[in-house]
Amino acid sequence: MPECSIPTHGLKILVVGQGGREHAIVRALARSPRVARIHCAPGNAGTAAEALNVPIGVMEFEALAAYAIRERIDLAVVGPADPVAGGLVDHLRAAGVAVFGPTREQAVLEGSKVFSKAFMRRHGIPTARCESFSDADAAFAYLDEAWRPEGIVIKVDGLADVQSTLVTSDRDEARAEIARALVERRYGEAGDRVLIEERLIGPEVSLLAFVDGRSWKLLPPARDHKQLLEGGFGPNTEGMGAFCPAPGATPEVLAVLDASLRGMRAEGLGYPGVLFVGVLLTAAGPRVLEYNCRFGDPETQVTLNGLQTDLVDVIQACLEGRLADIELAHDGRHHVCVVAADPDYPGEVSPGKAVTGLDDVAGATLLHAQTRETPAGPVAAGGRVLNVVASGENLEAARAAAYAALGSLRIGGEPPRFRRDVGQANAWDARILTADVDQPAAGLGAGQT
Repeated sequence: MPECSIPTHGLKILVVGQGGREHAIVRALARSPRVARIHCAPGNAGTAAEALNVPIGVMEFEALAAYAIRERIDLAVVGPADPVAGGLVDHLRAAGVAVFGPTREQAVLEGSKVFSKAFMRRHGIPTARCESFSDADAAFAYLDEAWRPEGIVIKVDGLADVQSTLVTSDRDEARAEIARALVERRYGEAGDRVLIEERLIGPEVSLLAFVDGRSWKLLPPARDHKQLLEGGFGPNTEGMGAFCPAPGATPEVLAVLDASLRGMRAEGLGYPGVLFVGVLLTAAGPRVLEYNCRFGDPETQVTLNGLQTDLVDVIQACLEGRLADIELAHDGRHHVCVVAADPDYPGEVSPGKAVTGLDDVAGATLLHAQTRETPAGPVAAGGRVLNVVASGENLEAARAAAYAALGSLRIGGEPPRFRRDVGQANAWDARILTADVDQPAAGLGAGQT
């Protein structure tokens, strides 16, 4: 069923969020001749130059709905996970606003890992073996039973910070993480249940697809670099960079999109928006790691960078249930995003550090993440401060442009922290990805269920 339509021109759009993903969305929407004004709540120092920043937090649902009514917003795009899973879309639709994204009920695929695992099993979608527990003693017993030399993965059921997913080959560390969730209650209700999951080995590919409940259209497959350090070592972060197109989007991998959309439709979970599927490419075949019911970060920064189809047209097609009629065009170039973080990240960072050198960035696009505008100029408002996005005819050219642009940036007078291997092939590519499983040259796909 079509959701609701939007005007053909003069659109007022509200983008909810304040990170690099939202700056990328604002920039892509601003390219449309159909757009009159973009509002961003709460936005950052980068969106302030391209949109009207609105001082309303992403979880202030009633205030956002009232603002949308007052300003006669035609379309809203919700970026972050928490308001998506929390039901902001429901509030905005009740206010008469067309919204690109799922309702709270539909977002359960992301909001509950226990649900998403059961969903995958119901619909034959390959994923890692796992069990869920709400009792610590039962979880400890299963951990001992399931332990393998390669280690284990511990996840909490609900949305929490990135440290709530632990990949470890240390059994004592795994036990401590279970205790943190189920005994110490460090993650609150999000940690009411934990999943103990087999550890899979291989490179990851991020599939971001526009969906309308029946059809999907794929953006170029991407890869995120989640760990802090080069080579995939160190603690998990919210993302240190990404590149596209990433290898590995084979027909077998794309089949998980078909299966996922069929399952969502069968269970009444289809929605107009973006479905993010994280897939690990193992020696035994693809395995789905997770679903996000929204744009990913930092994958959005690279996948939207080369989008040539009007994003407003794509969103309208999703809202009206006619995505299959839209041709999704990309520039065919390679795109790299490197996150420039506070020098102290991921430890405790001090907000308010001056962000300088932005005017000297050349050969790349600068997207703000955790920044805010002050009379003296932008300052850091968190750990992951800026995104440097560059493109090239090949991956090495895009990498070279991105890293060259980083040279002028300073956060609190110091060079930012960043990974130096974003976009580089790793050992898993050599072991798993062979010539016959490389992604199609076009980098795009489509499907209908």
